[in-house]
Amino acid sequence: MKTIRIILLLIPFVVGFSLIRFYENAWFYDPFLKYFKGNYQENPFPEFENIRLFLNYFFRYFLNTLLSLGIIFAIFKNKEFLKIAGFLYLIFFITLISVFFYVINYTDSSYNFMVFYIRKFLIQPLFLLLFLPAFYVQLKSQK
Repeated sequence: MKTIRIILLLIPFVVGFSLIRFYENAWFYDPFLKYFKGNYQENPFPEFENIRLFLNYFFRYFLNTLLSLGIIFAIFKNKEFLKIAGFLYLIFFITLISVFFYVINYTDSSYNFMVFYIRKFLIQPLFLLLFLPAFYVQLKSQK
């Protein structure tokens, strides 16, 4: 019964991630979406607006973070895990967004592989895939 309750709690969060992904072209400004779908290895970075791109990456990261924190809480019911994850999300955002904008503004497109992977961590909930097993192991080691 407890497992069914957790699954029911997780459904809105998974739907939220799905909606973000499904409507990413409509909801978010990201010229790199089209850039990375093409033959980006030989092309220069696309034209972009720094502030608009930052605000959209921030908003998307924020939404993914809220949904991820909701999943972490739904599974573990542990406020300490939420605090740790929230702090890590903040540190990772500051670090990744700084490196991302440095690379796209001050380097050439030979660093496109770096931009590709940094951008993935900014727009996808990849940290959740790292945090869930880490918190699970931590919870098991506390018992």
